[in-house]
Amino acid sequence: MRPVGRFLRWGGVAHHVVVEGAGPVVVLSAGLGMSWFDWDPVMPLLAPHHTVVRFDRPGHGLSGPAVAPPTAAGEAGRIAGLLDGLGLPGPVTVVGHSIAGFHAEAFARLHPSRTAGLLLVDSSVEERARPPAALPARLALARAAGSLLGHAGAPAALGPAARRAVVRASRTGGGDPAPRDLVRLCYRGGRVWRGLLLENATYGSVAAELLCLRRELELPACPATVLAGGAGGPRWVRRQRGLAGVLGARFAVAEGAGHLLMLDAPGSLAGLL
Repeated sequence: MRPVGRFLRWGGVAHHVVVEGAGPVVVLSAGLGMSWFDWDPVMPLLAPHHTVVRFDRPGHGLSGPAVAPPTAAGEAGRIAGLLDGLGLPGPVTVVGHSIAGFHAEAFARLHPSRTAGLLLVDSSVEERARPPAALPARLALARAAGSLLGHAGAPAALGPAARRAVVRASRTGGGDPAPRDLVRLCYRGGRVWRGLLLENATYGSVAAELLCLRRELELPACPATVLAGGAGGPRWVRRQRGLAGVLGARFAVAEGAGHLLMLDAPGSLAGLL
């Protein structure tokens, strides 16, 4: 098995962090249920010119389990706290894929002096999000479902196969290129699936919180880009274009790429940084 990164404790959780390259700092945060190694295809393109920080959110990859439900401000604070722990306080370009697009935008709004650029990669979009009703019940259900899956042995039996099936369905360029040993290491345990369920349960509340931040805090005067996967279809591309308009960001489409643009179109993604 190839070596992995280091562990930094923030907010009571041991976070797995990988730092490579040299130059201006770029932070990569992947979507729901994804891991640090899902950025591997873009690394040869970025590391020669950038210091690239990849990290696993709680319950993802090799990081410890979540101790609190996610919030937009909390995820922005997580990025800032990990950068502090790495001794990288200067302005960074933050890249958020899918649900992590919420987190990246929140970081830019809450930490403008630390933001050199913003890139949203096929980001989640919720134009009219409202805080979901009965959030405590949703959280309890997510935790119960995670425990039930673990006790039933589902992650050990089906976890890696489920991960690979989701990746195949989310891209146009083939199957899952992730090393089998890392997929087994991360997805055979219940921790990742509990983390995934917890983030999914709080999706609506995080989206609604971000809309509030948009009304209260401007984006810093720095380059911002929205990159969409063209295979998502015309309606999805229109929503991504609309997001770019709301943010005053430039807009780009990776034609033929699925949701996992870091796998389908790493050159298009890296070319925007």
